[in-house]
Amino acid sequence: MTDHRDEVEQLLAEYRRSREQLADVQQQLTAISESASSDDGLVTATVGGRGVLTGLTIAEAAYERYRPAELAAQIVRLTGAATAKAFTGASEVLAPALPQDTDPQALLLGTADLSADEITPADRAHAPAADDFGDDESFEDANWIDDSEWQRSR
Repeated sequence: MTDHRDEVEQLLAEYRRSREQLADVQQQLTAISESASSDDGLVTATVGGRGVLTGLTIAEAAYERYRPAELAAQIVRLTGAATAKAFTGASEVLAPALPQDTDPQALLLGTADLSADEITPADRAHAPAADDFGDDESFEDANWIDDSEWQRSR
C-alpha cells in the first residue's frame, strides 16, 4: 500500500509542476505585445501573443494620405507583420513546455497536426487587395446601410 501512495504523491507532484509551468507560460504569453508601423509612421498596429489586434493608432494625416482601401490594406499588412513578430516571441515561450517534436509556430497557427493539403483548401477564395480597387474607386460617399427593410415598413 505504501508503494501506491508514493506513486500517487509523485504523480501529484508532477501534476503541480506542470500546472505551475502552464501558469508561467500563460503569464508570459499574456505579456507579449508587438507592434508594426508604416514607413511614414502614420499607422501602427499592436497585437498580443496570440496574434489578436490589441491596439491601432492612425494619425490624422493618414486620412489625407491614404484612400480608404489603401488604409485598410495598410492596417491588414501591419497587423500581419506585428502578428509574425508576436508569434516568434510566443514560440520561444511555448517551446520549453511542448513535447520535443512539436512545432510551436504550427501550434499557434492551429496547423500542428494538419498536412499541407488540409491547410490550403483547393477552392481558396481570393480576398481583395488594395490594388484590386481602381484609382477612381472611392468609398467616402458610399451608403453602407441596407435600408430596404426600413423602406418597406413605411
